[in-house]
Amino acid sequence: MTRLADIDTPALLVDLDTMESNLRRVADYTRQHGLRLRPHTKTHKSPRIGRRQLDLGAAGLTVAKVGEAEVMLDAAPPDMLVAYPVIGRAKLQRLMAVARRARVTVSLDSLFAAQQLSEAAQAARVTIGVLAETDVGLGRVGVSPGADLLGLARGIERLAGLSFEGIAFYPGHIKDNGVEGGKALAALGGLIQSMLADFRREGIEVRIVSGGSTPSLYRSHELPGLNEIRPGTYVYNDWNTVASGACTPEECAAAVLVTVVSTARPGQIIVDGGSKTFSSDRLTGSGAESTFGHVLEAPAAVFHKMNEEHGYVDVRECGRKFAIGERLRIIPNHICVAVNLHELMYGVREGKVEEVWEVAGRGKLQ
Repeated sequence: MTRLADIDTPALLVDLDTMESNLRRVADYTRQHGLRLRPHTKTHKSPRIGRRQLDLGAAGLTVAKVGEAEVMLDAAPPDMLVAYPVIGRAKLQRLMAVARRARVTVSLDSLFAAQQLSEAAQAARVTIGVLAETDVGLGRVGVSPGADLLGLARGIERLAGLSFEGIAFYPGHIKDNGVEGGKALAALGGLIQSMLADFRREGIEVRIVSGGSTPSLYRSHELPGLNEIRPGTYVYNDWNTVASGACTPEECAAAVLVTVVSTARPGQIIVDGGSKTFSSDRLTGSGAESTFGHVLEAPAAVFHKMNEEHGYVDVRECGRKFAIGERLRIIPNHICVAVNLHELMYGVREGKVEEVWEVAGRGKLQ
């Protein structure tokens, strides 16, 4: 068994006890509240972890790109949701190959995308499930609730090779669990009820109402009508999840192990991880926008600047000296992007490396 001290840096570590606890907690929560769990694999990008989610009761897996779907077939999921419009013949042909090995559903927000998907499904002689994507406040993808959403659903129902399954949304605008987040969640609950009433009046069956994100994960049961959630970050959590109030620091399973390579400037250390190691996302929802992560061994340190291979850490408030060669663990602000920058992840338990797995979905952008 490899010792933690033998891992070269920078390296992405995962505390296995914490990760397993995170997986079990969400599995238990969804089971308790009768929610279908189709977790997003964008965070872990590993069929090995996807298989663990399925073994704990997940109904299927969610991906963003066809390349991720191809990778996740190694987890043998019975069901795969591509939560992204699939546009273009090359991607659709690859998706049809996936659909021959697992049931595939696609969320989309245009009849253009639905028509292309229908033609590909007919040519491949498969049936593809479809969720009509609606925008509930983030302003990214999705048609507006009301007439636009109903029109999209009717159009999908008319297309051969497709099965209209329901609606999907991403409440990414709800980033905290405080008073404002609670108000936003209540407004979302009302909007879901309004959309479902529209569908009932039109006689359109909505079997799946798919939403959910990690910040509002454990309040999903407060949204009447929601029956499926697709959280991703929860598997590891990150410092933005802590800032949102959705987890505690102790529930962050992943951290980047780095080495101090320079102490030449007073009050500052340089570590061997920069923008090619960490996400460049700033901390959201707090006054500490200048940080890129939380230094576990030195909570008062401020990781405030990065070059490609250099991390600048202000240690003036730490009250101790740091030595060249000292190793530190830093929880990134945004773990999903950080994982995508690494080839391997090291599963650690009680200070020993118990597992090493490939980030198989790394760079699967097409």
